[in-house]
Amino acid sequence: MKIDSILFVCLGNICRSPLAEGIAKEYIKQNNLNIKCQSAGTGSWHIGEAPCENSIKVAKQNGIDISTQRARQVNINDFEEFDLIVGLDDSNISNLKKLGCKNPLKLGDFGFEGKDVPDPYFFNGFEGFDKVYNMIETCVKTLLNSRTK
Repeated sequence: MKIDSILFVCLGNICRSPLAEGIAKEYIKQNNLNIKCQSAGTGSWHIGEAPCENSIKVAKQNGIDISTQRARQVNINDFEEFDLIVGLDDSNISNLKKLGCKNPLKLGDFGFEGKDVPDPYFFNGFEGFDKVYNMIETCVKTLLNSRTK
């Protein structure tokens, strides 16, 4: 099934989902795809904030600039506007369903056997951001490849 739009969703929209958005946009650009891509959070704590420093840093180390992104909260209009709503962990999926999203996908189902993409703040230091970046990159590319053929 081809897609025209995708929304990546995590909790605060300052670390994981901005990385997914940035990775997806870079892949979309490199492969001349016509897919709208954004990210959002289920929570409202960080609305208007830039991604966290370590997410910006790990993205930059991988040739992607996410520094101009700003956090926003997911809303029910997103469920009509986007073809795919993709949560980064089971909690995000549960929250999306409570908000009325009928068929959210889980990013970890595209390369990591359904595992959650963990919040990098639960790791020690910057190493967690490297691990999360690599996991998100694998899953995003697998997802996009499966939906653009």
